[in-house]
Amino acid sequence: MIYLIVEYLIEILIASILAGIIGALGGLGGGVLIVPFLTLYFHVPISLAIGASIVSVIATSSGSAAAYVRDKISNIRIGTFLVLFTTTGAILGAFIEHVTPVKVLFFIFGVVLIISVIPMLKKIGEEVPNVEKNDPLAEKLGLYGEYYDSVLKREVKYKVTGVKPGAAMMFMAGTISGLLGIGSGAFKVLAMDLAMRLPIKVSTTTSNFMIGVTAAASAGIYFFTGDVNPFIAAPVAMGVLIGAIIGTKILVRIRSSSVRKIFAVIILIVGLEMILRGAGVI
Repeated sequence: MIYLIVEYLIEILIASILAGIIGALGGLGGGVLIVPFLTLYFHVPISLAIGASIVSVIATSSGSAAAYVRDKISNIRIGTFLVLFTTTGAILGAFIEHVTPVKVLFFIFGVVLIISVIPMLKKIGEEVPNVEKNDPLAEKLGLYGEYYDSVLKREVKYKVTGVKPGAAMMFMAGTISGLLGIGSGAFKVLAMDLAMRLPIKVSTTTSNFMIGVTAAASAGIYFFTGDVNPFIAAPVAMGVLIGAIIGTKILVRIRSSSVRKIFAVIILIVGLEMILRGAGVI
């Protein structure tokens, strides 16, 4: 009996490491894979899976964000500005979760993931976006920046546009984070990549910086309602943290197009699985 429990926890740990790597590469947060891993393959109730995911999201942010900030890829100004909107949405989402049917959660989760992939595919080969001038608000707040790309072997200077649409998407991202426990990294990356036209590496690394703060805003509610089981959350958090550290080392050494491909394939598969589960097919 004890052997089976240990084996079960080790399997969760390994799955969490993989989730952490993918989460760090795509700016998604480990939760985007942890929830389907736990519910579909380990048969954990979705409320406990979301609770463990929230803890793992904080671990991901701690493990990867520090490295990205050190390498000056994350844009702290943008992250600090946008986290105001995600945190507000996260609190709202955490309250909504407890009055939403389980099948609806599965279905919403899957649809959110599928939608996230489509715009990325249209820009699969883009390394650096071509933005001619800053949004007036971005100029005023100094949101533009630069970073050294070790793949392109040069400094990449970038401008920022669409600040208001990006902020609106961030509020939606925060709500989804609190509702589904996924860190809403997919929507955060989309907001910065599509609306604000940041380089994909800046989008993903800044998302990793933000997701921990967003998750922390709703984590207290999950602790209070008893949805954080330490026997599940502990190996998940440890695995995601290890994976996040590995993922940060990979990201700085690969092309932006590769980041998009990894993002698209994994999220498409998981999204379809969750939709089928929500529809009662599997």
